[in-house]
Amino acid sequence: MEYEIIGTPFPAVICRLNENEAIHCQSDGMSWMSPNMEMTTNTGGGIGKLFGRALTGESLFRCTYTARQGGGMISIASTMPGQILPIQITPQRPIVAQKSAFLAMESSVDMSIFFQKKLGSGFFGGEGFIMQRFAGNGITFLEINGSLVEYDLAANQTIVVDTGYLAAMDETCSMDIQMVKGVKNMLFGGEGLFNTRITGPGHIWLQTMPAPALAKSIIPFLPTSGS
Repeated sequence: MEYEIIGTPFPAVICRLNENEAIHCQSDGMSWMSPNMEMTTNTGGGIGKLFGRALTGESLFRCTYTARQGGGMISIASTMPGQILPIQITPQRPIVAQKSAFLAMESSVDMSIFFQKKLGSGFFGGEGFIMQRFAGNGITFLEINGSLVEYDLAANQTIVVDTGYLAAMDETCSMDIQMVKGVKNMLFGGEGLFNTRITGPGHIWLQTMPAPALAKSIIPFLPTSGS
């Protein structure tokens, strides 16, 4: 499969598939495509996968698009202003992503739910107790809200991230929470009570404008019923 990422700040990925190659996306993911792309709607692996997507807030069904009678083309657009991040998944390198990051993936990639091992990071870390794990061998496309920032963390190297700013990380990284120090900081600092602490080794992908932050910045400018 060949692909091209176009556009800003609302990008789309255009994928060119060889005959019988397939790509998976959510049920409303396709933007435009060549007429020889065959669509099938499925649960993506049975009741267990269906239940997993329900937990992560995705659409319950997944669409598979396959090129028939020659090569085909399909475009999948982002839903938020930002970037589309292609990540090469290998058997030696699965990744974990926030549950709203998935855009599309090659059929050779498997997506499953990932439970945070530490309850504290799941409930208070901002990324949620349930994330998504991508394994196999192929390309996964993730949505990055805002701009993309990347870091390589050495073993036991730690970075502190505000709620929602972690987009994805290598599965070798671990996540925990860190309480904001000082009562005044908690009450008036605007950062809440907890931050997310990520520890290496591994690569992490951060985003500069998570969806809740974008919504918060827009709300003051929305008209009210009395205006």
